[in-house]
Amino acid sequence: MTSFVTGATGFIGQRLLVGLEANGEGVRILSRNPHPDYETVVCDLQSEAIPEDGLDGVDTVFHLAGFTHDLRDASKLEHLYRALNVDATVRLTELAVRSGVKQFVFVSSVKAGGYDEEQGSPDGVYGQTKREAELKLLNIGRQSEMLVSIVRPSLVYGAGVKGNLALMRRGIEQGWFPPIPETENRRSMIHVDDLVRALLLTAEDKRANGEIFIVTDGVPHSSREIYEAICQSVGKTVPQWSVPKIVFEGLSLLSPRIRYKVDKLLGDEFYSSAKLEGLGFRAEKSLLNFDR
Repeated sequence: MTSFVTGATGFIGQRLLVGLEANGEGVRILSRNPHPDYETVVCDLQSEAIPEDGLDGVDTVFHLAGFTHDLRDASKLEHLYRALNVDATVRLTELAVRSGVKQFVFVSSVKAGGYDEEQGSPDGVYGQTKREAELKLLNIGRQSEMLVSIVRPSLVYGAGVKGNLALMRRGIEQGWFPPIPETENRRSMIHVDDLVRALLLTAEDKRANGEIFIVTDGVPHSSREIYEAICQSVGKTVPQWSVPKIVFEGLSLLSPRIRYKVDKLLGDEFYSSAKLEGLGFRAEKSLLNFDR
């Protein structure tokens, strides 16, 4: 069996490569630069067409590459979101069909829908483009013999995590991140290794064909709980005090940008993974494994 992975050099992609090798599968990746350890199709997915023979002999495609959250004004970057999240994804899927690929797994985002797989409103340009790609892929799957499944990860953590969690970890380690209050908000998370297990499961189980699956560890986590887990992971004593919630509420009145950041920090982002659990998935890692 040979698997083809886009986004293979990223946080999730690197752990997926380990999982595929552990299963004894051959691996080919797509990257802008040749990889020293893997057969590489050299291509800038955002601006170049994948070579027509790039997927020859491939059984399964795992498409992880995408244009994710950008700190700049997303509306001004819509063309970039669309170029990679939609247009490049469709080109890759159509090539997979022509190449006789058996299974296509698309890593989307919880931002593409609602609390569960019953479709809600996509969140922002990122969520909108991910949802548009989902619809196009499912349609291609229905019109071909290739099996298509879609995975929407919740907030992913683990050693080497990027984005806001990495910023929070660095702030706690350096001592400038404030002790946040216990607001009993609910956030869904998934360890990167459990996400890899979910990707492999959806690739192997034919019941996943034509379906969308949200991936979480099944446990609601408060932001304070996440804060304490990071403290423990970096060897910091958990403070016995916290900045009162009213302080954050006051700060959020200063500007829409600060309000957005406070909402991201203390708000709810909870999702159900019951559908994936119906295929037998159970998370094996917890926040105790935050840095592993």
